[in-house]
Amino acid sequence: MVAKQKILIVDDDVNIAELISLYLTKECYDTRMVNDGEEALAIYEQYQPNLILLDLMLPGIDGYQVCREIRTKSNVPIIMLSAKGEIFDKVLGLELGADDYIMKPFDSKELVARVKAVLRRYQPVKQEAPASDIKCVEYPDLVINQTNYSVLYYGQPVDMPPKELELLYFLASSPNQVFTREQLLDHIWGYEYIGDTRTVDVHVKRLREKIKDHDAWSLATVWGIGYKFEVK
Repeated sequence: MVAKQKILIVDDDVNIAELISLYLTKECYDTRMVNDGEEALAIYEQYQPNLILLDLMLPGIDGYQVCREIRTKSNVPIIMLSAKGEIFDKVLGLELGADDYIMKPFDSKELVARVKAVLRRYQPVKQEAPASDIKCVEYPDLVINQTNYSVLYYGQPVDMPPKELELLYFLASSPNQVFTREQLLDHIWGYEYIGDTRTVDVHVKRLREKIKDHDAWSLATVWGIGYKFEVK
């Protein structure tokens, strides 16, 4: 019997948390609800969820801090929930390591679709894929493997959330090809993602913090258009 995927719901509004739990339970997910940030951090260690739905406005430790602390030890997917609609709030959440951002009030179908999309991208490979199916690109001092979601930089593994790795792999798979932000948003986040192109900029910024330009290649900005993986 396949184990249910576990989702930790963190929201100080008990009614909203219970409603989300109901939606996800109907989709055969196992859920756990907590109502503040401190409890979320404690339960996370015990529950080990496959995904976290995290409200930003929490008593005590807010959602931003919860996300920051979890990101120091795990790349578990995090979807932030917030009534805030400002671009600054979305960008800050993404910069702290969130994988997606959903505005309240939300549609139940959209919420479930976002959860499924994020979990689908994060799924580890359960068995070794045939050599012909392995998605891997190699450059001097850089190996990006999307089959087992790993990155080696100067021979050392680099921790990356799924979206960052997929973005890096997509660009590196088409060296010197320029992609607009809209194209990258469509390819990496998919049609079900309702976001803006700032999302791409935030993820590129995080990639550059982890993968510095090399003499043989770089993650280059094409001003006014988008980005490319430049091979020199």
